[in-house]
Amino acid sequence: MKARYLAAVLGLLPTLAFAHPGHGLEHDLHSGFVAGVLHPFTGLDHLAVMLAVGVWAAQLGGRLRYALPASFIVLMLAGAMLGISGVHIGASEQGIAASICVMGLLLAFAVRLPAAASVLLISSFAVFHGYAHGIEAPHQTNIVAYLSGFAMSTAALHVVGLAIGAVLLSYEQSKTLRWAGAAMTLGGLALFVG
Repeated sequence: MKARYLAAVLGLLPTLAFAHPGHGLEHDLHSGFVAGVLHPFTGLDHLAVMLAVGVWAAQLGGRLRYALPASFIVLMLAGAMLGISGVHIGASEQGIAASICVMGLLLAFAVRLPAAASVLLISSFAVFHGYAHGIEAPHQTNIVAYLSGFAMSTAALHVVGLAIGAVLLSYEQSKTLRWAGAAMTLGGLALFVG
């Protein structure tokens, strides 16, 4: 029995030897993925909008609970590819600030747009956020791993936003959502001024 455990440990030694950074493609995949996962958490602007998309989707309900986050992720990836490929999108920072203001207003006033308009609006915001992710991609990293990482983080933030929205709405805390939306709008306006 001890011989089996010893064989298993010895079999893992080559893997353990490569567990630290600096081993070519494996390192590139790991560092690119980790950089992607962490990127949405490095700026309050991205974090706020990604949570707000989930909260607004919860407010709207129905199929939009899934359509809005999915649309955001797909168009965010498209925007990232534009940034990575060197395409210039003018006023991208203003687009991000506008997305914060508008998302805040949507939450503050519990705005209900038609489904197509909701998806179009969210998608346009996603392009700006994705573009920022793309131009900030670490150099010499595995782009697929990086994109996968921040798509996964974004999806997780949308799910958290959906959960927050669902909980607050189930406890009839729409005022809390409205105040959060108002605060978000003020934060977005501060980005325009700053």
